[in-house]
Amino acid sequence: MANLRFLAIRLASTIGLLWVLTIVVFTLQEVSGADPVAATIGNNASPEAIAAARERLGLDRPVLVRYFSYLSGLLHGDLGTSFRTHNPVTKDLASAFPATMELVMFAFIVALVLGALFAISSLLKWPGAGLGRGLLFVGSTAPTFLIGIVGLIVFYRVLDVLPGRGRTSLSDTGPTGFLVLDGILSGNPALIGDALQHLIMPGIALAVGPALAIGRVLRSSLLETLSTDFVRTATAKGLTERKVLFRHVLRNSINGALSMSALHLRFMFGGVLVVESVFSWGGMGSYLSASLPVSDFPSVAAVTLILGGLYITINTVADLLQSVADPRIAVA
Repeated sequence: MANLRFLAIRLASTIGLLWVLTIVVFTLQEVSGADPVAATIGNNASPEAIAAARERLGLDRPVLVRYFSYLSGLLHGDLGTSFRTHNPVTKDLASAFPATMELVMFAFIVALVLGALFAISSLLKWPGAGLGRGLLFVGSTAPTFLIGIVGLIVFYRVLDVLPGRGRTSLSDTGPTGFLVLDGILSGNPALIGDALQHLIMPGIALAVGPALAIGRVLRSSLLETLSTDFVRTATAKGLTERKVLFRHVLRNSINGALSMSALHLRFMFGGVLVVESVFSWGGMGSYLSASLPVSDFPSVAAVTLILGGLYITINTVADLLQSVADPRIAVA
């Protein structure tokens, strides 16, 4: 019952925050000073053309009417029309959104794996674990764009073992825009391998910093759990160190790492904008970079709304997962 109440409160809060986000984005559009008419038909248009464009864009209506029209459009999946490309923004983002999501999801998995290896290797004596932890620590202190540039120089220019630009070298992709998934669905191992090769450098550049943060929190939680009575009892019963760690300690130490993982997943949607520029990725970051200089506000607003919505949704999912792992959170 407490979990259902917690779930209802979090969902209501999420809906409320998303609604507030639409108000913020619409207000920014109103006060930005950008002239949609000039962006659409140019600065030298006749007064008649300007008046017709204002009517067509709905700018002659009161601001509240325009807001509710904007909100209605959002609810129906209409993000407006780009001033730059003159396409519906949803059409422009049809390929950019999967590109960004695929990169972030790949980087998140890499961060979880590296973080877990960092934490566990500090407790179990594995060959080369110290070197791996050292490299991860050094990498995490560098800016994301610098890791990406160093990766390009070493693995693309010098060693020539990884591709340096874009998402794939192949022309035959697939319907979903998630290239690895498309390769799996179509039974195309060449596409899977090529897409994974393109993901390695930008994914690692995005994952190094979060991996160390997640690993540190998990290591601290593991050490705390290892000092508890039930772990000492399990050890006294004759279980090996590895069995105690994997069967008993990890499950009771995962909460803090879960919170840190969710926090850094949210940050990744900010960092991915830089990584996409370095690797010419063609996702929402590249779309935003092209839209900002020409004040293409429908495009900028759409990317802002999507990233903000993802941030809020991830936060809610993390809270729900924590309540499952530790029911005391839901009760509180």
